[in-house]
Amino acid sequence: MKENLFSLDGKTVLVTGASSGIGKETAIMCSRMGARVIVTARNADRLSETFGQLNADVDGHAMILADMTVKDDIDRLLSELPALDGLVLCAGNSTTLPLQFGSRDKFDSMFDVNFFAPVELLRLLYKKKILAKGASVVMIASIGGTHSFMPGNGVYGASKAALNSIMKYAAREYSSRRVRVNSICPGMVDTPLIHRGTITEEQLAEDCKKYPLGRYGRTEDIASGVVYLLSDAACWVTGHDLVIDGGFSI
Repeated sequence: MKENLFSLDGKTVLVTGASSGIGKETAIMCSRMGARVIVTARNADRLSETFGQLNADVDGHAMILADMTVKDDIDRLLSELPALDGLVLCAGNSTTLPLQFGSRDKFDSMFDVNFFAPVELLRLLYKKKILAKGASVVMIASIGGTHSFMPGNGVYGASKAALNSIMKYAAREYSSRRVRVNSICPGMVDTPLIHRGTITEEQLAEDCKKYPLGRYGRTEDIASGVVYLLSDAACWVTGHDLVIDGGFSI
């Protein structure tokens, strides 16, 4: 048995959406836990910044620029990947929009990024056997649409609820190769996404008071959960949505 079951030594992990927020922190933390990390996103400058912060003591890190919604980019990404022991699907988008303004194009745009793109990547990685036997997949979902139903969150929440649902189907179907599939459902996490002006800083400060632990999440709170699910410490965990929300859902 490994001395430290939480270590990622010897594992190769792909992190999507690694240019900012949860994806960036996850990539850096995975590298510090010993993983060889491959980062991908569509913003070259920000992705390079993430790549520069990966643990230099581990050999073989790689950076692949790609937009998960573009087929040619997905095909190129697949052609450049080695066998993977871990996959973290972090790329995503959010919006605050009352349902009366949730036109079909708004739903299509949100589902393209938050659901169809990560599911297609996962499907192809498994089909082409790039995901190694015994690999671990972690999807970043949300308590929005699964545990919390706040006004204005319907379009975003629906996409994340769909992602959380497909996670359970994938966990059942991929178990024949011992591939584990789980998700993390964060509460509000303090990332650049929440400071785009859609919600005022005053509204954010008031909302923060609803969290029993007294603050929004930090990216490292979520990344720590990802590391656990990727590690051998979670070798008997699959089909599970891990809620990390500072107690909001209670």
